[in-house]
Amino acid sequence: MTDLINFDAVQTSAMHLPETQRAELACELIASLDGAADSDAGERWDAEVLRRLHEVEGGAAVLLSRGELSDRIASRLRQRLDP
Repeated sequence: MTDLINFDAVQTSAMHLPETQRAELACELIASLDGAADSDAGERWDAEVLRRLHEVEGGAAVLLSRGELSDRIASRLRQRLDP
């Protein structure tokens, strides 16, 4: 089938789709690049969320304000740009 379909023609056709359909197509194409989904990924994420929640509730986690987080991110970005 790939021999019958020209990439440029597909791209041109896709660009004429409405924005919502282009977004849906883009999501489908990106998802097709991923490997098979882990069957237990949802359960592992649930466990991770609960673990982090227990750390917060137990006082083991260090929480940052939005301002502190923004400052840290800005500092790290500056370090990357000015080594």
